[in-house]
Amino acid sequence: MTAPVFATLGCRLNAYETEAMKRLAAEAGVGGAVVVNTCAVTAEAERQARQAIRRARRENPAAQILVTGCGAQTEPETFAAMPEVDQVVGNAEKMAPATWARIAAPDLIGETERVRVDDIMSVRETAHHLIDGFGTRARAHVQIQNGCDHRCTFCIIPFGRGNSRSVPAGVVVEQIARLADAGHREVVLTGVDLTSWGADLPGAPRLGDLVRRILRLVPALPRLRLSSIDSIEADPALIAALAEEPRLMPHLHLSLQSGDDLILKRMKRRHARAHAVAFCAEVRRLRPDAVFGADIIAGFPTETEAMFARSLDLIDDCGIAHLHAFPYSPRRGTPAARMPQVPPAEVRARAERLRAAGEAALARHLAAEVGRVHAVLTEGPRMGRTEGFFEVALEADTPVSAILPVRITGADGAVLRGVAA
Repeated sequence: MTAPVFATLGCRLNAYETEAMKRLAAEAGVGGAVVVNTCAVTAEAERQARQAIRRARRENPAAQILVTGCGAQTEPETFAAMPEVDQVVGNAEKMAPATWARIAAPDLIGETERVRVDDIMSVRETAHHLIDGFGTRARAHVQIQNGCDHRCTFCIIPFGRGNSRSVPAGVVVEQIARLADAGHREVVLTGVDLTSWGADLPGAPRLGDLVRRILRLVPALPRLRLSSIDSIEADPALIAALAEEPRLMPHLHLSLQSGDDLILKRMKRRHARAHAVAFCAEVRRLRPDAVFGADIIAGFPTETEAMFARSLDLIDDCGIAHLHAFPYSPRRGTPAARMPQVPPAEVRARAERLRAAGEAALARHLAAEVGRVHAVLTEGPRMGRTEGFFEVALEADTPVSAILPVRITGADGAVLRGVAA
């Protein structure tokens, strides 16, 4: 039996779920299939999904092609209409063992089941039992939350992921303890809206409570890291943990989206520019080695050149080192898609300017690291990452999955150079 082939597009959560699907498919005995796990965050992501599906059919003419993920959840009819596609499976359905049992027995599948995409808003539980984590031998990612209760005007993801739901703290701690016992040196907590973790659990605990609990109950874990967070939801316990817990990595990736208050209001974001700047300043005061990343969108509807300039300025005002710049992409069914649009050429030009500003900012941050000694987690014999998630090219072979003192000797492009101290 030929093992299924998986193609993953989009975020870390999609990659995490692909690992879960691999296990579910193997347990069900699925063979001779290609599974494309799609993303829906931008029009470009959907274009890449269609391209991947067509390539999969060319390379696997006899295979059963299954399409799942956020693109399949939000646009099932689009993918079902593609002649290359045999089945479309929703985000909840892809996590169900019964789905894979049916796929393993195609004689039981009738034409009426070609599209299996139910109402994602009815899902109430995160499938936290799927896998213990994935990543390198050094670093593992653990899903603690899925879905989103917010309705930013540009975002289609709540319609692909459903409402926010949290993995219970005890389950998270058990997973991380197993990972630490297996030799993983760092765990990254991941989710769609990470800082909303706990709101649906008894007693409504906060993310800071979970972080404190993990660090207290899993002393064998050397490093804990957060994926993207919403700064307006950062609770006092989380801020205190950043200030007091050296095992919590000083790297925060912030969902900022714009530096202009009117655009933020039209995006239906819950923070103002001043809050973002003050948040970064306060965290840096409490944790001087803090490193910030951010997502910023260029060319949101109604954005003028002056409004865009405030987004450019935000890179320096917040001290952003790791910038993810996105050209605005209208998503069908979102309020922003009905707003007056910025001409596409101008959107692309602004995104390019934003990326260039981000690259320049990264270069400045890297230059400031030269001469310092960092605790570097090695992901390969000659590659590791600092506490602030800067990549380091090591000048000699080192043990993999080790945390070593490394003196930074220089920077090449977006990568530091270093030698074990």
